[in-house]
Amino acid sequence: MNFYIIIPAHNEETSIGLTLDSLCKQTLLPQKVVVVNDNSTDNTAAIIKSYSEKHSFITSVNSKSSNEHLPGTKIINAFYKGYQTLDEQYDIICKFDADLIFPVNYLEQLASHFYHNPKLGMASGFCYIEKKGDWILENLTRKDHIRGALKAYRKSCFLEIGKLKPSMGWDTIDELLAKYYDWEILTDETLHVKHLKPTGVSYNKASKYLQGEAMYKMRYGFIITLISALKLAYKKRNFSLFLDYMSGFFKAQKSKTPYLVSDQEGEFIRNLRWKGMLRKLK
Repeated sequence: MNFYIIIPAHNEETSIGLTLDSLCKQTLLPQKVVVVNDNSTDNTAAIIKSYSEKHSFITSVNSKSSNEHLPGTKIINAFYKGYQTLDEQYDIICKFDADLIFPVNYLEQLASHFYHNPKLGMASGFCYIEKKGDWILENLTRKDHIRGALKAYRKSCFLEIGKLKPSMGWDTIDELLAKYYDWEILTDETLHVKHLKPTGVSYNKASKYLQGEAMYKMRYGFIITLISALKLAYKKRNFSLFLDYMSGFFKAQKSKTPYLVSDQEGEFIRNLRWKGMLRKLK
């Protein structure tokens, strides 16, 4: 299976070399790796160049964007800068973060999963973060959710869901749409990926409203947004986040922000969310 990998990178001089090194040591090597140097002001570009000179499958693209770290839009726009340089000869396309260290069998194991299950649309391992010298599970989401840091898509699934949406919540919308189109999703607990920077550390203050806006754009509706916002705020032990999320939802509603999914897709998403919540109450 041909793996094409796109890695958006902004000021990642401390980690991008480790990420690329782990990809160069894979038992199944990727066919192409494109690193999008997104307006970096440190040594990121030089490190990428050193790897591309040694490995023909690694290339780089320079992208100019703002230094604001707004989750979703910035990173997916950078992803597309890399995607535009690729041909269509891939079986699996991946969007990886620039601060991951993959186990040597990572791509080979994913290839095996995709090969043995034609209905498998997306797959990944699990992110682990370092705490007091130990690598522990970065437990931010359900275990059946694929983190935005390490997405891998079968080509036909990737195209059917309309690729990736440049918005906060893109890494939830992709899974919901994959399920809408009857694709399966798999997370492999045996694949431990080291995540060098905990999620969200570089988000700026403006991003706090985007979660609620994303819920609006996914057509969650008021009740599901209310429950989801409460749950997220509780998980992060910060009630003020609940107010931020709901504020973002109402702002999007008032300004009639365009939805990211159709009426029919939205209905499916709401039903799926209700089923999930009711299952937890049993």
